[in-house]
This record gives sequence, structure tokens and C-alpha cells, in this order.
Amino acid sequence: MSILLKNGTILDYASKTNEKYDILINNQGLIEKIEKNINDKDAKIIDCTGYYIMPGMIDMHCHLREPGGEHKETIETGSKSAVKGGFTTICPMPNTKPTPDNEIVLKQIIERAKEVNLCNILPFSSVTLEEKGKELVNFKTQLEAGACAFSDDGMPVENSALIRTAMIEANKLGSFISEHCEEKSVAEGCINAGKIAEKLGVKGVFPEAEEIMASRDIVIAETNNLHTHICHISTKTSVNMIRSAKQRGVKVTCETCPHYFSFTVDEVLTSGVNAKMNPPLREEKDRQAIIEGLKDGTIDAIITDHAPHAKEEKDRGLEKAPNGIIGFETALSATITNLVSKGIIDYLDMVRLMSYNPAKLLGLDKGEIKEGVIADLTIFDAEKKYVYEESSIVSKSHNSPWIGKELQGKVIYTIVGGRIVYEECDR
Repeated sequence: MSILLKNGTILDYASKTNEKYDILINNQGLIEKIEKNINDKDAKIIDCTGYYIMPGMIDMHCHLREPGGEHKETIETGSKSAVKGGFTTICPMPNTKPTPDNEIVLKQIIERAKEVNLCNILPFSSVTLEEKGKELVNFKTQLEAGACAFSDDGMPVENSALIRTAMIEANKLGSFISEHCEEKSVAEGCINAGKIAEKLGVKGVFPEAEEIMASRDIVIAETNNLHTHICHISTKTSVNMIRSAKQRGVKVTCETCPHYFSFTVDEVLTSGVNAKMNPPLREEKDRQAIIEGLKDGTIDAIITDHAPHAKEEKDRGLEKAPNGIIGFETALSATITNLVSKGIIDYLDMVRLMSYNPAKLLGLDKGEIKEGVIADLTIFDAEKKYVYEESSIVSKSHNSPWIGKELQGKVIYTIVGGRIVYEECDR
């Protein structure tokens, strides 16, 4: 059945549209018509008065845990969490067991995602076999099998000669390496090094851990005219380095997460292990630098780094608990609450960071609202305020620092391929 979205405000960064239109989605799942007033008696009509309609959000960095970590999350539970948060396309990282370092495992993940059939799932391939940093995967085979790009995620390739070769090979094939930047020799610890770590008597992670590795990859990219993508940046120095590199014409892109522009390391005092992630929450100067990087275009994308962990794992205490928090269901709200509602960025900037730019980086024909494209859409109420309750979480894991906090902006519908895959029951 065709769907007619009536009276919604379209947010489309590509055309700079922020205006009320109707959208007719045909029964092939394509946007057939965008006009001021559409009438179609055979279509299912959805009244979008008071709502914004944006191109479906794309999360180019998350974790679904399947295969091997199904006690934390599965492709099904992760997909349900993603569409509740308004994401129509998600890109899971390869730190699963087994690792998707070959076409068999990669295709198994893709086939399982098709069975669940909620959102588009485009998995990353690892860069090296078993993410051990020793031997490169077959890049061509992995791309042909459906990999969206390459990353060893939390196990960055420490061998500079090897990552140089990997970047060259990926770029030759029109792809890129998405690098978790962490120089392990200065990364041992559980939260950011500084007063809070000293107060709690725990070892701190030096910010240089991120910055040293980021600088290495920028140098390789600049010297060899390559594209490199730097994951979840969190420090002022990283922002400054990337800004300077972009001004020189270096092909470097980067991403950050809502928690890095919403919280500082002080959140550990309130949320404990649910504020422990890698890279860790930093200082206020770093948070402000991330915000400035989002404003001026230094940072290309907002991602979630959705990292579910079972309660018994997080209950091991600050030093022994695994890193990571869930993020699908709060990303849009956190961005509206902490950026848009404060006038730091506008809604079109949000679309650029959460849909348009990720689509372009991944080479997808998505991220825009126009006639003839697949109808992947996120519909949200920008004014709706709510308290994020643990009981409302649909992810299999509940490790989030936003629990109990008031947020603004709520997803009302998520449409994937012309199908309504999520509808807010309390609207």
C-alpha cells in the first residue's frame, strides 16, 4: 500500500529545504511525489502536522554483538533499538566472534539482517585477520561480499607499515579505513586521566592515546594523498589536528558521538560504569572543542558507537567493567537537547551530520529527500520532552548514562524502504 505523509516539515540538507510538504510513497517503497498538497484516496494517510521529516538517519559506527555476543545484543534486538531511535541504516563494527574477516562470516551477518528485515545493515569488514594486526584481509573479496568499509575497531592496527598498505589498498577500491585511534602504550586506564581519576583512585587514560594515533594516520593520508576516517574523536587536540589537516587539503574525515558533546568525565561521578567508554569522556575544554568542530564542519558525522553490555558485565566495577554504552535510542534526542535547542547547530546541520554526510562517506544513494529515491525517512517531534526510563529501552542491554535524564525530541515514525518499521505508541 502507498503511504501519504501529510503536512510534515521536510528537512533536506542537499536542497536546503526546511518547509512543509506532502510526500507520497508508492507501493514499491519509492518517494513518488513531493508537493504542497497531495490527495490520494488509496494511500494510507499519516498526519505529520507538527512533525519534522528528515532523510533516514545513518549510524556508521555501532556494535550488534552477533555472532558470538548474543547475551549483550543480537541483530534483531539491535535493529529494534535502531529503528526506535530513527536509524534506517546502521553499520556494525567487526569485533564479533568469529570476526567478519572473510566473505562467509560477512555474508552470514548480511543474511541474518535480511531475515530480521527492520533496517539496512551494512557491516564493516575487519582490516586484519581476527583483528590481530598481522595479516590484511582480502579487500576486494570483502567489498564484493557486502562490506561497507574496513576497521579493526577497538584493536587499532599498530604497525604503521601495515596500516599504510591497508589505506592504499582500500582507497584503490574506492573504500577507506575507519580507524579507532588509540596508542596502547599510553591508553591503559579506565577513565580520562585527571582530577576525577585521582579522586576515585583509578588509573587514567591519557588523551595522547587518541591524538598520537590520529596524527599518524593524518600523516600517512597526507603524504600518500589517501582518504582516512578517524573514529569517535573526543579531544580538543584531535579536533585541532583534523581542522588543520582539512585546511591543507588532506583527505581526512571524522566522527564523534553524542556523549562527547553532552558529558564530561564528571558524569562518572553520577553514572558510574554507565559513563565508561573508549575513548573516555574528557574535560570541558574537550567537550567545547567537539561542539565547535561540529559547528564549523571539522567533524563530519555524529555516530552512536552503540556498545551494549550485559548488566553482570558492567557490575564488575569501574576498573573491570567493559567500555561502552548503548546509544541508538537517545542519539537524536541528545543532539536536539544539547545542540539544536541551544542554538549551536540548526536542524539542517543535524541532517548533514546524521544522514547526508554519512551517506556520502559510505557512497550510498541515501541522505536526501527527493522524488525517485528509496523512502528511508525519520519522522520526529522536535518539541516533545520526556524522561529516558530504563523500562522503555528495547536494546537487550541497558548501559546508558541518559537513564533518568530529561531529553527533548522524540522519534514518531521510522520508515525503511517505504515500510513503517517503528511507530511511537505514546504519540
